[in-house]
Amino acid sequence: MTTQSEALALLQEFYSEKLSLMLLHQAHARLVGQYDANNTYQYVINREDVQLSWLSKAIGDLGGEPPKVAEPPADDAAAKGAVQALFKSDAQSAQTFVERWRARVEAVGNARHRGMLKVILGETMEQQRFFEQALAGRTDLLGRRGDAAGPARGAVLAARMVE
Repeated sequence: MTTQSEALALLQEFYSEKLSLMLLHQAHARLVGQYDANNTYQYVINREDVQLSWLSKAIGDLGGEPPKVAEPPADDAAAKGAVQALFKSDAQSAQTFVERWRARVEAVGNARHRGMLKVILGETMEQQRFFEQALAGRTDLLGRRGDAAGPARGAVLAARMVE
């Protein structure tokens, strides 16, 4: 059984690590011009944004504040156009995150928090699969394009759309 302060500390640590991953994905998305790969990054970033909102609410419910995280440093390999290195790094980061948290999540006493964290871990494993497929040269990462849509061509904007 965990105390409220232990639960808060765990959620804040999880939040901090997940936010670091999202910031890294945002930085990588700016460097990926291929449409399907960039679209996948935008999907991953959107899901992480939703997950962070869930975590923020849970942290607030326990009387805490979500921690701040510094922007990740620039990736020299990526800056030189090694997009494959980004995919490999992101797949490995997702795997490391899940491995580090899986047992700790199972031990969470609050069923609601445990369930939320399990969903986030499951989605992180899905993200790992996306990056592994991109690394293998797949372009239909989010599903097959309809024949009427034609093949994906060209680059996309390097910045996330914000309303």
